[in-house]
Amino acid sequence: MHSIVLVDDHAIVREGFKRLIEMEPDLEVVAECRNADDAVEAISQRRPDLVALDLSLPDGSGLPLIEHLRSVATGTRIVVLSMHDGEPYVSEALRRGASGYVTKGAAPEELVAGLRAVMRGEQFLSSDLRQRRAERPNDTLDPIDRLTAREHEVFLLLAAGRAPKQVAAELGIGQKTVYIHRASLMGKLGAGSELDLYRIASERGLLPIRG
Repeated sequence: MHSIVLVDDHAIVREGFKRLIEMEPDLEVVAECRNADDAVEAISQRRPDLVALDLSLPDGSGLPLIEHLRSVATGTRIVVLSMHDGEPYVSEALRRGASGYVTKGAAPEELVAGLRAVMRGEQFLSSDLRQRRAERPNDTLDPIDRLTAREHEVFLLLAAGRAPKQVAAELGIGQKTVYIHRASLMGKLGAGSELDLYRIASERGLLPIRG
């Protein structure tokens, strides 16, 4: 029997997913959670085989939660179930450690197919996402993926409101170097100001969840 924790803030949605999953004789929903805090507690206690996770939660984006769960429950695999079907969300979820991504607009049977594929150690995308990637392969190239490791660090600090002088101090580099990285990353991201950087980071759930 494979154990699954459902994380979605809508009770009706959770109930629908639960009924669908438990039609399978070897799949069992062992906990239902409506927010990130409940999910962390349940997964720490239950150590499920799988987590089916929505990205839009009352206490913040599910994207940082993916990364956290991968660090505290290394044996648990994660499948995202989301209304968000944009490529930036998909790419970021996979980058952070999700093994599958199923949109809520996909056929119900794709959820079970995704859970089974992920249990086999495969990566799974629902058919609508696979079709889009096949038709528009350039969409998979998220501008953030083109940043160097150092540019990514500078980007996140600037987006979080740090001044260039503070960024230089935190990273142990010269302030002039920060400005060079800033110019390069803003060009790659199509940003014109730090406000744009904040918006981009916020939309992708890259900023820490505030308590």
